[in-house]
Amino acid sequence: MTKADIVEKVAAGTGLTKLETEAIIEGFLNTVIQSLREGQGIEIRGFGSYKVKKKNARYARNPRTGEKVFVEEHFVPVFKFSKDFKTAVDKGMKDNSIE
Repeated sequence: MTKADIVEKVAAGTGLTKLETEAIIEGFLNTVIQSLREGQGIEIRGFGSYKVKKKNARYARNPRTGEKVFVEEHFVPVFKFSKDFKTAVDKGMKDNSIE
């Protein structure tokens, strides 16, 4: 599913126009990115939480050449699904499975 598909589904479910829905979704995504850039975590109850994790500097190997390369310290966004979210997906997949 793409962002355009999400916009279409949300617009159909809310009665908003696709243009309005796209602006809302774009605003949400930009808010998440900006908050993480500022080092703030985000928790959406029943859905999950976003946070930034620090990865220490280390040496790694180039898989093609086997050459040792230095990877600088960097930060990566991580998302942890809530238990409710995991349970809903599991139940949905089990209910929709063909036996």
